[in-house]
Amino acid sequence: MQIETHQINGTYIAEIHSEGIILQTAQDGVEILGNLYYQGFDKIILQEKSITPEFFDLKNGMAGEVLQKFSNYRVRLAIVGDFLPYTGKSIQAFMHESNQTRHINFVDSVAKAIEVLL
Repeated sequence: MQIETHQINGTYIAEIHSEGIILQTAQDGVEILGNLYYQGFDKIILQEKSITPEFFDLKNGMAGEVLQKFSNYRVRLAIVGDFLPYTGKSIQAFMHESNQTRHINFVDSVAKAIEVLL
């Protein structure tokens, strides 16, 4: 896992790069959050391909648990990827609602992620 820092107008955004899945469990999400929060980041970009597909199955509660931690610590998150394969009504509604609150965002590019996080 590598962290690229975007510094724009005094705002620091951590973009996580990974060759494999780094968010396999809810605990992984908490550790990522804690690590980056401790380093002073309150805005994070994570690639959808770095997240287990189970995250997007809302029945298991992992997404809710992870995203609630981000909300509790007031750390904004943008997940970048292709979300077209996630066709279920629940996950589509979840992503839409998340994007409306602007605390957790599901976007298709890093440029869009930076835009919504600023």
